[in-house]
Amino acid sequence: MLTEIVKKLKNDRKKIVFTEGEDLRILEAASRLAADGIMDVLLCGNPEKVRAAAKAGGFNIDGMEIADPASYPEMDKMVETMFELRKGKTPVEECRDSLSKGNYFGTMLVKMGKADGLLGGATYSTADTVRPALQIVKTKPGAHLVSSCFILVRGDEKLAMGDCAINIDYPDSTDKDGNVTLKGSDKLAEVVIETARTAKIFGIDPKVAVLSFSTKGSGKGGTVQLSRDATEKAKELAPELAIDGELQFDAAVSPVVAATKCKGSPVAGQANTFIFPNIEAGNIGYKIAQRLGGFEAYGPILQGLNAPINDLSRGCTADEVYSMAIITLGTM
Repeated sequence: MLTEIVKKLKNDRKKIVFTEGEDLRILEAASRLAADGIMDVLLCGNPEKVRAAAKAGGFNIDGMEIADPASYPEMDKMVETMFELRKGKTPVEECRDSLSKGNYFGTMLVKMGKADGLLGGATYSTADTVRPALQIVKTKPGAHLVSSCFILVRGDEKLAMGDCAINIDYPDSTDKDGNVTLKGSDKLAEVVIETARTAKIFGIDPKVAVLSFSTKGSGKGGTVQLSRDATEKAKELAPELAIDGELQFDAAVSPVVAATKCKGSPVAGQANTFIFPNIEAGNIGYKIAQRLGGFEAYGPILQGLNAPINDLSRGCTADEVYSMAIITLGTM
């Protein structure tokens, strides 16, 4: 799956920053990425400790840039930039304290153009990777939230699933007077469109099913109305995409069931991009596909940010770090 992305990266060399430069899995992946000529690597951490860890693991990081927040020459500029970005919400000394940590420091390196993208989370939680991204890099124009997508691969078959890792659910946003400023269905519609765009990057021609326990009004309650309204909003915002919902999973993937439940749908029976109404359904769904369906799962791929920043599982392997680094810069 990554072959075409690797070709692109080799022809247009970019740099990734790893927030946990002393981690052996990061160092193994970094040494492979450099040896394969795919990208340049910037490691966050104390240079002596990083080099000692690499030597102990037998990984070649010769010539790799290592940036230490404790001695970084442009730290004052970083603190000033973060203070301005936070618009006074975070005091100067708190900005400095945050930037002493690899997750904030690495994110600021991306913001300042020292690296093209970031991969973290080998030891940080998802929240600790996403929070500095939201505060420093921020969401791209028109985006109201960050979401995630998993790409699942089994042989030649590829699927996209979102959001399985970031948004717990999609409540309406309200102002202090209780007025709705952004509907939950508008948020889910944004996930629909972003996931379809991510799917395209990986060679999937997206046929998007907005999932539910109901198909076209067969059920009521729960998240049925959310999925239905999100479908209509996504169609309005991206009429070029093949989107349908609300659909049960069997109607989305089985032509036989689709012919019975929603005949004439441009998606039902042939969906390859699946949107879940909350994180519980999404996380369970992709893991069932991974563990029982024999799919390899790549992700979570973060969507909606101004720069390519991705999160690793704390149980990740060096192979997963290697793949996610390629995916991170490949989605630019």
